[in-house]
Amino acid sequence: MSAAARVLLASLAALALWYVWSWIRLERARAAATPAGPRRGLLQGAIGFVTNFFDTLGVGSFAPTTSIFKLLRLVPVERIPGTLNTGHALPTIAQALIFIAAVSVDPVTLVAMSGAAVAGAWLGSGVVSKLPRAAIQLGMGAALLAAAILFVLGNVGWIPAGGTAQALHGGWLVFAVACNFLLGALMTLGVGLYAPCLILVSLSGMNPIAAFPIMMGSCAFLMPVAALRFIAANRYERHAAVGLALGGIPGVLLAAFVVKSLPLAWLRWLVVLVVLYTAVVMLRAAVTSRGIPASRS
Repeated sequence: MSAAARVLLASLAALALWYVWSWIRLERARAAATPAGPRRGLLQGAIGFVTNFFDTLGVGSFAPTTSIFKLLRLVPVERIPGTLNTGHALPTIAQALIFIAAVSVDPVTLVAMSGAAVAGAWLGSGVVSKLPRAAIQLGMGAALLAAAILFVLGNVGWIPAGGTAQALHGGWLVFAVACNFLLGALMTLGVGLYAPCLILVSLSGMNPIAAFPIMMGSCAFLMPVAALRFIAANRYERHAAVGLALGGIPGVLLAAFVVKSLPLAWLRWLVVLVVLYTAVVMLRAAVTSRGIPASRS
């Protein structure tokens, strides 16, 4: 393992500790004035376990979790982006620790793309945490439609296969950094970074395996930063986020060290259907809440 990888791993471990401490500190300061939400601890933990298990295998966690929250009416729409970023942060850090240690990738490329995603998430979370419900429904509906399209592209094999490079240089590096900045901002609306980052890395000629530490490292560094802004603004569901975190970490460990791979084609198509349904529901609700007829006869 390179010295740069060790520094990144130590930074991630320190980030995890700082995130947990900051989360607890913010909640303690608000505990007396904020009523507790519905607990449903076992259900939220099960959702975290399942979504992060498949997230580690490359399916993604944001779109499936959003669909479950919406279908079961577990989290208000305006609190879903904050809950996703807050609850999935620690499991994603666990994924990043595993893949950065296991997969070799150029440290300059990894750090530059991760740093850009963090900057995008910091700016994006500040905007999203103040948006009204209808705007979040519209944004998440559009984001879910984009996610469904990316799932379909992957399912039919239209995502580029990639090359063998382990690093980006020159114009490709600048382009990738700019794209990851945008993807970091979109993460705060609930659109996952994994699929578009995989496409970006493959288009650039890099080995697609290198996308795993890049996309997981990007999310691991950006999600705590974005989450703390949502927590400070009280735009998330605390018990749901805790359940996702506590259930998610064992799901990551099981997928990474025990299962490692599964035939996931049928699951990916199921995710497409569920995500499309949720996107339509979100967009319809956004249109209706603005007082615009959802359809014309």
